[in-house]
Amino acid sequence: MRIDLHVHSKHSTRPSQWFLQKLGCPESFTEPVRLYDIAKSRGMDMVTIADHNTIHGALEIAHLPDAFISEEITSYFPEDRCKVHVLALDINESIHADIQKVRENVFELVPYLREKGVAHVVAHPLYGVNDRLTVGHFEKMLLLFENFEVNGTRDAFQNDILSAVLAGLTSEDMERLAVKHDLEPVFEAPWIKRLTGGSDDHSSLNIASMYTEVPGATNLEEFLRGLRGGLARPGGRPSHPKAMAINLYAIAYQFYKSKFGFHKYVDKDLFLKFVDRFLSGNPEEKTGMVFRARTFLSGMARGGSPKPGGSLNDLFRGKAEELIHEDRRFLDQARRGIGRDVCLEEEWFRFVTRVSDKVLSHFTKNLLDQVSGANLFDIFQCVGSAGALYTVLGPYFVAYTVFTKDRGFCRRVAERFGAAIPGEAGRGLARDRGPGKKDRRTRMAHFTDTFSEVNGVALTLRMHLDMAGKHGKRLTIITCGQEGDMPGEGVMNFKAVGEYHLEEYPSQKFSYPPFLDMLEYVYEQGFTLLHSATPGPIGLAALVIARILKLPIHATYHTAIPQYARFLTGDDSMEELMWRFVVWYYNQMDAVFVPSASTGEELKAHGVAPEKIRTYPRGVDVDRFHPAKRNGFLAKRGIGDGVSLLYVGRVSREKNLHHLAEAFRGLSARRDGVNLVVVGDGPYLEEMRELMSGTRCHFTGCLDGEDLAEAFASSDLFVFPSTTDTFGNVVLEAQASGLPVVVSDQGGPCENVAHGVTGVVVPDMDAQNLEAVLDRLVADPGRIREMGAAARASMEGRSFDAAFLGAWELYKQAS
Repeated sequence: MRIDLHVHSKHSTRPSQWFLQKLGCPESFTEPVRLYDIAKSRGMDMVTIADHNTIHGALEIAHLPDAFISEEITSYFPEDRCKVHVLALDINESIHADIQKVRENVFELVPYLREKGVAHVVAHPLYGVNDRLTVGHFEKMLLLFENFEVNGTRDAFQNDILSAVLAGLTSEDMERLAVKHDLEPVFEAPWIKRLTGGSDDHSSLNIASMYTEVPGATNLEEFLRGLRGGLARPGGRPSHPKAMAINLYAIAYQFYKSKFGFHKYVDKDLFLKFVDRFLSGNPEEKTGMVFRARTFLSGMARGGSPKPGGSLNDLFRGKAEELIHEDRRFLDQARRGIGRDVCLEEEWFRFVTRVSDKVLSHFTKNLLDQVSGANLFDIFQCVGSAGALYTVLGPYFVAYTVFTKDRGFCRRVAERFGAAIPGEAGRGLARDRGPGKKDRRTRMAHFTDTFSEVNGVALTLRMHLDMAGKHGKRLTIITCGQEGDMPGEGVMNFKAVGEYHLEEYPSQKFSYPPFLDMLEYVYEQGFTLLHSATPGPIGLAALVIARILKLPIHATYHTAIPQYARFLTGDDSMEELMWRFVVWYYNQMDAVFVPSASTGEELKAHGVAPEKIRTYPRGVDVDRFHPAKRNGFLAKRGIGDGVSLLYVGRVSREKNLHHLAEAFRGLSARRDGVNLVVVGDGPYLEEMRELMSGTRCHFTGCLDGEDLAEAFASSDLFVFPSTTDTFGNVVLEAQASGLPVVVSDQGGPCENVAHGVTGVVVPDMDAQNLEAVLDRLVADPGRIREMGAAARASMEGRSFDAAFLGAWELYKQAS
């Protein structure tokens, strides 16, 4: 015999979840008789309704065959008003009335239920109903109750931990808990616990998704006897945030459908019919020829995407209808119904994800258009619209937040009782049941808008990934829209839902991430720490995901974004706008890691909280970049003898390459036998080629691997005129290769140069000052060689391994 012991009707009185409170609708809108019919259609032998503190719903079906009266009682631990929910099975109106008199105190309620012989179960014992549940409360439940519910609204993680903890109890455990809490269990063998199952359904979508089975029972008396005798077992499937989310959507939809009479329009509107399939509890309902003809004609008459200036509702509905017509499966579901083989929450998630991706892509493009044009009023309007989208997706955010919070508490219970944590084998404590040490290793997700590109941030991340594998650290790079081959492990590259290319910098693109897919991935992987490498669309997604999942989040400030914005647009107001964004974004972080002290001071000066800022160690691959790799690489490329100056990096005007070009032209006019080698690519490349025409300037394009290492080692002097770099990996790579370096006195690179020893720091970087420094150095080859040797020696102790491990410890400490 199978019975779902935990189903709610419209009479349920538990306070609504946050999302439903915002919408002003009750938590359940299911009519009791309809609930009865659904339960029977899904294979339940008997039906009961367990509303919160009322039996009105159960009484409405009491006259039907195979129905009985139950109740979910809200009780409290009197010392701190922590709520506990108790299912009372097969009761009558008199017992219900008595329960209301004693339910305020769980220590009075439970003895009353035992005295009356009422079969009772503690519902979802690892779920904190009013956020006051502690491990101590759970220990008291072990002393009070024999029957514990495996709940249909909780995930397998929670239910598995409950089952493992209960299965591992011993008589010694119960004796210890009885002494600790001064509470004697009254059961003959209190360490033996029994499990039941119930769906905890509030929307009619999940009735019988979980149930209790007593083999061989043929009536209610035999069922309850089997429950008391330990023969009952839970059946069905656990829940997931997706299931909770669709229930929240369904409750709201059913409420408003009744309130505003949507039922009159459902068969006249494709979008409403599609939504009704998923959220009304009638997924297989047949439709007539008139509806199918109307939807066919509406598809032919569709007028394309909604207007950009429309409301969020118009935009969302327009994108949804567009998607239904594009996706053959969705269209068939709207017209013909949803088969029983379709998992409603998974299919609804697919629908909402794809619609929200379309809407988010629309918003993001508009926002970046307004940023590019510095249209401040329109920028704020776009941000407001994005906030409205956040509300539309609220059920998923609420669901993932609730489930994540539950997982944290479940881990504490598992650690207290030495139970194995699902997916974390070997982490349980020894069976001494003591408070013990935790062994939860850091698992970091590093979000970045760049990974496959050729730049310092991407290079550092790829090296971090290599170091994580080498040293056994759990690091995953999360990115989006990256091209080219990705490493087999350690990188999650999501397919972009849209892209934006800057007009001033066509090679620089922003990819819009599939947000809900990203959220689900982070939840399922169980990361303990998020880290943002860049404050672009993916970095913003990381911030929102961290807030939803209650995870710590850090960020690194690699790139002088405001200064770059000014260089690219020539607009000082754009720099100010970007500073406002940068300060806001980094102040949301739990910690901000900077590569140099000057970068940290700059962030502080603009308003980033000083207590958040940490300087982290940076290193270089001293084996890969080595003077021994000097092998005539440049000569093989047709570059003549003489002193060779080298620049490596993005070929962009913000790197001050116009100063380098002018300085080299002046130097070439005065000295023969001097080469300039430019390694890299970028938007300034063609203009710089024209400027350097007729000189001994050579452009190699992008180099990597051994080619890059040999180019460094085969040169004589490294020149890096940028004033906007926060660090400059290439400055370390050049010194490790035995080259003295010439850098500006602004930004991070100068902090990695011993002026006059390993290189020269140029004050007031411009063409004239740079040319003077280069002229003096070229005139003294012996000094170049001496400084190059000192540069190599200074890098010997800055291995990338040591820097990575040092940074990893800083990340853990700041969590």
